[in-house]
Amino acid sequence: MSSHSKKSDAEQCDDASTADAVAAAAQDIGAFIRTQRLSAQVSLRQLAERAGVSNPYLSQIERGLRKPSADVLAQIAKGLRVSAEVLYVRAGILEERPASPVRDALLVDDSISERQKQMLLEIYDSFRRENAQTEDGADDAASNVDNARG
Repeated sequence: MSSHSKKSDAEQCDDASTADAVAAAAQDIGAFIRTQRLSAQVSLRQLAERAGVSNPYLSQIERGLRKPSADVLAQIAKGLRVSAEVLYVRAGILEERPASPVRDALLVDDSISERQKQMLLEIYDSFRRENAQTEDGADDAASNVDNARG
């Protein structure tokens, strides 16, 4: 008898579903990059050159065989002239955020870097969260005053 422990069926299923999820995410981001590249009328070779990655590696990303890192996604976004945030959301690195005119304006501004955009968006989101909490607290206080009068 072997002393190696075997994984239960549930553990094997979890491993398989995690692997499937990673593969699906890689397929999704790859297909999205390919669609963006084609709509921008950029060849695979041109995008690889702009993004500073090899042709074969970019091809593997587009076919869903490789899942690119956040750094590579940022380089590809720059090559496609799209926001890195869009690619991060598609790749499952960032959660999708609600639409906002401020966010949209920041994302299309070519005069600041991707890193600067991300920092400004984080600050903006923190102010929005803080204000939402303040408003919730004010609503609760007003409700308590109304209940005390009732």
